[in-house]
Amino acid sequence: MTTLILTKPDDMHLHLRDGDAMRSILPHTVRRFARAIVMPNLRPPIATTAQAIAYRERILSALPPESAFEPLMTLYLTDNTAPAEIVRARESGVVHAVKYYPAGATTNSDSGVTDIARCHGVLEAMERTGLPLLVHGEVTAAEVDVFDRERVFIDQVLVPLVARFTRLKVVVEHITTREAVRFVTAMPANVAATITAHHLLLNRNALFSAGVRPHHYCLPILKREVHRVALVEAALSGNPKFFLGTDSAPHSRAAKECVCGCAGVYTAHAAIELYAEAFGANDGLDRLEAFASAYGAHFYGLARNRDSLSLERRSWQVPEELELGSERLVPFRAGESVAWSIV
Repeated sequence: MTTLILTKPDDMHLHLRDGDAMRSILPHTVRRFARAIVMPNLRPPIATTAQAIAYRERILSALPPESAFEPLMTLYLTDNTAPAEIVRARESGVVHAVKYYPAGATTNSDSGVTDIARCHGVLEAMERTGLPLLVHGEVTAAEVDVFDRERVFIDQVLVPLVARFTRLKVVVEHITTREAVRFVTAMPANVAATITAHHLLLNRNALFSAGVRPHHYCLPILKREVHRVALVEAALSGNPKFFLGTDSAPHSRAAKECVCGCAGVYTAHAAIELYAEAFGANDGLDRLEAFASAYGAHFYGLARNRDSLSLERRSWQVPEELELGSERLVPFRAGESVAWSIV
């Protein structure tokens, strides 16, 4: 197959940041996706419906006039989130989910949840209103090995969570392990997962290829090859519980190449092309459209997009750097080629 026409896909997990940084990277996503679930971990976080509406307006104001791109907003769950805020969020029509970051788990997660038991009232309100919970699935206890944090989170937090809130819609974001694949597969239809392109394409050896590779450092961290293979099998399985979410996360070169670098891989500049690579390498191009354009929309109760996107098997070279406001970022595959191009 040398050409591919897809219903224009949705990115169900995206970091856009704000201000000049957001304006410089937003065109990458708009070119490839009709909608995106926008993460709320700004500084300060987007913790109320009013803040989400204001953030959405800033995104819309940065779009070209003819753009039909729709940002799907989320709230940042804290120990102090009130059930009434969930009702306001659902009634707003623009907030589509609530994000659960265990405190300290990843970038800008300092305001996250210290104990999920503090949020049971909020989760009950989400269950009643049908607002999904998006989960960064890692424990933060210092004694747990970084490569085991997802597996331990499933056992200690997710299993009791879904047992208690049986009707709560849950998306386990950016899964990285075969244990996560097995958990999501075994759960009812209200539990789903997103899978990133970089976790489909890389295993943890990519962190240490001829030296330390800070631009491959993300959280959850890359895992062993056996886990990457399990993710590929899940993505290509045709199971609607698994769908596209890039977790594209822009950081400046200086913030990545330093004594304590930030976690995040920037893939928005080539996102759907990278998924096409991953699916094509596993004889699964005929299954990419459902994964990218149908399953996520269905889980969120959205109609499928009407526009289409055309790809062709034609390689192009990724720039060494891209603009990030007044700074520069190093994108995934910087200086290297991507096998598919948007027509």
